[in-house]
Order: sequence, then structure tokens, then C-alpha cells
Amino acid sequence: PRKNAKPWKDTKSSSLERNELLRTIKRLGRTLWKKWSGYHRRSLVETKMHCIKLLGDKLSARSFDSQVNEIHARV
Repeated sequence: PRKNAKPWKDTKSSSLERNELLRTIKRLGRTLWKKWSGYHRRSLVETKMHCIKLLGDKLSARSFDSQVNEIHARV
């Protein structure tokens, strides 16, 4: 959730989970919560997957060494 997120008033299970998450962040602090929950690692993985998807699922290089270099450049 964003830094200025406010608790939701409805009583759906998703709202209750989100509100509990906001309370936990407020108790621990955002930096400690990110380390505790693994949030930073997840964000890095999502960014890498986004980059890979933008470039497509095919390689343009012909030789194996060039293909390896192309994959490293994507990631």
C-alpha cells in the first residue's frame, strides 16, 4: 500500500487483510516491514519479469554465446 493509505471501512475479507497490513506497517515501520515480508525482493523480481516480457520471448542472436549475452542484457 502507498504511504498515505487509509483503512477501508467495509468488512470484506480483503479489506480486513489490507487493514491488518496497514496496522502492521504502522507498528513496525515501512522499512522493517519490507525486510520482514520480503517485499523488496518481490519488487525486484516483478521488475525483471516486466523487462523480459517487454523484449519478447524470442532471441535474435544466432550463436549460443551471443544468445547468452542477449539474455544477460535483458535481465
